[in-house]
Amino acid sequence: MNNPQRIFMVGAGNVATHLAGALQAAGHRVVGVYSRTKKNAGRLASTLQCSAFTSLTDIPEADVYIFAVKDDALSALIAELTPSDHALLLHTAGSVPMEVFEGQARHHGVLYPLQTFSRECAVCFREIPCFIEASTEQAAQQLKLLAESVSSHVQWLDSDSRKYLHLAAVFACNFTNHCYTMAWQMLQERGVDPHVLLPLIDETARKVHRLSPAAAQTGPAVRWDTSVMQRHLSLLKDQQYAGALYQLMSNGIHTLVAGKQGENAVQDVSVSGQNKKNDSHDKL
Repeated sequence: MNNPQRIFMVGAGNVATHLAGALQAAGHRVVGVYSRTKKNAGRLASTLQCSAFTSLTDIPEADVYIFAVKDDALSALIAELTPSDHALLLHTAGSVPMEVFEGQARHHGVLYPLQTFSRECAVCFREIPCFIEASTEQAAQQLKLLAESVSSHVQWLDSDSRKYLHLAAVFACNFTNHCYTMAWQMLQERGVDPHVLLPLIDETARKVHRLSPAAAQTGPAVRWDTSVMQRHLSLLKDQQYAGALYQLMSNGIHTLVAGKQGENAVQDVSVSGQNKKNDSHDKL
């Protein structure tokens, strides 16, 4: 590739693993990996065939230093680094402003890949939307080329807008996966194989490629089928958290999709409520 970059990775977790691998596959050279623990640094460094570090002193010189670490560790680690004047410093966080680098490096920015990462699950990085921001024209040019070398979907986005993108991603991904976990446990406790949910999960995700999420929403809360909701709440009577979440989400669905507030019908399992069925929505 034209103008390959020397990359130093600060972090060896899920994001760092996938991003470093994509950068190396694109023709860049990862010259080192830092992690607080020798085990984590060594694991990723071994994959990338580079050196591992547990300190940011005496590390190799690089063109780009990428911080892919927990948000609350970012500022302290940036302060430990003493890069050359021409180096570009980037972080990958969705909710941390670019200004976290101010006073530490002239050329800095953000490379935020909008995806969920697990070490053991391969992803096609080329398909991942990457949102970028830069402090200087030099940083902008360098960052754009770097991002486009690994992703076909690169967009400029400022820190203020990016924090809302990150919030939306938490709802779309993290909270959704938490609901999967609850459903998984519910079936396991009853001796039912939770993998039977996978076709339902897959179709739910596929539908929002064709319909808006609001148009794709189905289930008893949309129909306001209070008899069904009351039976569900009865099953959750000994699970305070799950019952409260069921109520909150049912009311939210009905309010957003049906445009009606039905909170009184699901606040207590003893309240029967009046069914307000919407036959245009299928079961589930």
